[in-house]
Amino acid sequence: MNTRPIPVPAQGSTVHWHLSAPYTYKHLLLLILLAAVLIVTGHRTEMDRMAAMTAQALANTVGLEDDSQVVRGLSRVGQAMWPPAIAEHEEIGRLQNFDRDNLPPFSRIEVQERVEQKMNLQSLQLESTTETVEVLVQPFGYVWTVFVKMIETLEIALWGTILSVLLSIPLAYFAASNYSPNRFTYTVARGGISLLRSAPELIVALFLVLAYGFGPIAGVLALGLHAAGFLGKFYAEDIENADKKPQEALEAIGAGKLKTLWYAVLPQVLPQYIAYTAYILDRNLRMATVIGLVGAGGIGQELKGRFDMFQYGHVMTILIAIFVFVFVLDQLQARIRARLI
Repeated sequence: MNTRPIPVPAQGSTVHWHLSAPYTYKHLLLLILLAAVLIVTGHRTEMDRMAAMTAQALANTVGLEDDSQVVRGLSRVGQAMWPPAIAEHEEIGRLQNFDRDNLPPFSRIEVQERVEQKMNLQSLQLESTTETVEVLVQPFGYVWTVFVKMIETLEIALWGTILSVLLSIPLAYFAASNYSPNRFTYTVARGGISLLRSAPELIVALFLVLAYGFGPIAGVLALGLHAAGFLGKFYAEDIENADKKPQEALEAIGAGKLKTLWYAVLPQVLPQYIAYTAYILDRNLRMATVIGLVGAGGIGQELKGRFDMFQYGHVMTILIAIFVFVFVLDQLQARIRARLI
């Protein structure tokens, strides 16, 4: 084995260090510029304040410091949201067509006292009045309500994913440079994909609620249109990056573009397509809870209503349900992928 001696500078000589590839002066200038940009943007987005408050909260947690604003805020939130709401209490006087002889399963009627404060217009003082009301108590009523809303949310996410796949397949074909008929169709398809991706689901849902009204229709369309932009881009790029040899072999025996795409490209990209679609379904389930805040159906409408009424125990129940559904869906997706890929 050949060895090369390491040159050692003579005693008293000066060693000059030079930046060499890949560490050049250009890279050093880029790093300085990047650091300057991060410092300016970090100050504008209060990253320094966030770091200081987080450090104070951690110090408070381990007992090194007292009176942390973050810890106090989290403590108030935790106390307000615990315990999660399980039962449902409804005043009988507000229930239409209520039948005392045909109560829901496991439910009961309780008599409760309600204290109300009213302003006395003569003395200009608050006066408390107590009245007795009958309340229908369903021990697991709110859990069932949340479950039904989560099923609706899952249906919105599922149909949004199906719509996005149906829209993205033709978009991907025309957006793939090696299969698009001409430059015009390629540019139009790429422009359509960029347009769909650039519009957030929440903004799209706002306009669709105005067009279709409150309900799941706006949610399905908002999720489907936005996700079609992502899937169209991913599908098209996989078609362009597929191995060329099987395609050239089929083209050599006279196969057309569609047959070449079906028999030479699809077997290569199908595992990735399944992974992309599974991710979009998982993402749509989470986003379906967000677009529900603007009236597009699902658990989001229930979440906003309870939050506006300061019923944080109900909010906690909804958040737990969302976590459980996302976790279960992720496990099912992993099993399906393992079987199909």
